[in-house]
Amino acid sequence: MSRLSQKKKAEKAPNQERIRKDVYDWIQSLMISLIICVVAFVFFFRVVDVSGSSMNPTLQNGDKMLVSRLFYTPRAGDVVVFKTDSYDPNKALVKRVIATEGQEINIDFINGIVYVNNQPVEEAYIAEPTYTKSDFIGPQTVPEGCVFVMGDNRNASTDSRKKEIGMVDERMILGRAYCVIYPLGELGWVK
Repeated sequence: MSRLSQKKKAEKAPNQERIRKDVYDWIQSLMISLIICVVAFVFFFRVVDVSGSSMNPTLQNGDKMLVSRLFYTPRAGDVVVFKTDSYDPNKALVKRVIATEGQEINIDFINGIVYVNNQPVEEAYIAEPTYTKSDFIGPQTVPEGCVFVMGDNRNASTDSRKKEIGMVDERMILGRAYCVIYPLGELGWVK
């Protein structure tokens, strides 16, 4: 074998070793990223689909949202995902928190105005004023550990105004909706 071919062979060996090392590093990085994603979605976040039109115009049927319960305490105005045994235990509902524990809720169905502690609620997010009464008889005080929720599409929403849902126990809240992740055209924070 000539010196030139020996030299080429000697140069090829370190190159192949470097390529193997780079491939190994890429695989290791991808595996770590995958593990981090799995842990994040198992323990910290979940993806929830919006089903129906009760949250129009804020959320649309088929939107996918990123939801988390980590360090979450419900506040008025938050969009939450919850389950309730009395309505449909297999279905997660998406609604907006209107009042929290200790607050008094009342609704003027003639003028379509929602009141919390005798103050009208500013609701720039609703589709139209609240005219549908359902089973609601007010005023009502939200019990300890509960919230009163309503859909943004007030006259086409099954929410706390219905007996089957009523006041929602905070322990039944799966989390707050933080952002829409699909469809990509709707990508953004939930307000």
